[in-house]
Amino acid sequence: MKNIQAKKSLGQNFLRSETTIEKIIDASGIFPGDIVIEVGPGEGALTNALLNAGAHVIAIEKDTRCIPILTDRFADALRDGHLILLEGDILEKNITRELFDELLGNVPTYKVVANIPYYITGMLFRYFLEEHRAPSQLTFLVQKEVAEQIVSRNKKETILSLSIKIFGDPVYVATVPKESFDPVPKVDSAILMITNISKQRIEDFTEKEFFTLIKAGFRAKRKMLVGNLSEGLGIHKDKIIEYFDELSIDKKARGEDLPIGTWMWLTKKISSHTKHPHEK
Repeated sequence: MKNIQAKKSLGQNFLRSETTIEKIIDASGIFPGDIVIEVGPGEGALTNALLNAGAHVIAIEKDTRCIPILTDRFADALRDGHLILLEGDILEKNITRELFDELLGNVPTYKVVANIPYYITGMLFRYFLEEHRAPSQLTFLVQKEVAEQIVSRNKKETILSLSIKIFGDPVYVATVPKESFDPVPKVDSAILMITNISKQRIEDFTEKEFFTLIKAGFRAKRKMLVGNLSEGLGIHKDKIIEYFDELSIDKKARGEDLPIGTWMWLTKKISSHTKHPHEK
């Protein structure tokens, strides 16, 4: 009971459903010998499945009270090197340094599998897709509503969905009922997979230019995109409209209406203005 309360205090819940764990493993496409980073292993239910699939796991756990449980449960895997357990917050510099400079330094590719706390969902996506050498595939267990937003089930984009789609293709794998966790959270979760991860989509412009553009486009949700871009980038409306006409974009469109491909073309068109925001 103490361990469950400790996990809950960090905003996490223990995954108890073997069916869900199997779905995560299947979606992740784990092969023997794969290097897998697991964030927040908790008591090790998912860790055990990853090891049974033949993966070499690097598990990073923030809750110090879970470390003895993991150390005892996976003594053999720790001893033979199939599991490496890091104690700390993955967002801390010392953990990042050890992970990418030492453990993954000579590794050509790796995957990420995690049941993550809802409050760090966006941060972890940025961490793995933007800030560091990206994985070949990323499978997260996240809040259902967040997963639906990312895959744009309502045909509307958000800054988060575009921030992920510029690097890879999100796939909604399966809904996970809240009863699959202990303690039971207030909402359902979903298995979300990011495939085809690459930075080839930003070869014609920089990450800074893309993110500057979408942040400007969503600066005032109720305003039309033309006005948001003009005000946010310091470019005259007539010039923005000119680009819209070239790309056949509805001048009454809002940021949420444009798919990732159109945002890419738009970034390419006005990247020179994002470098010089006051140029008219």
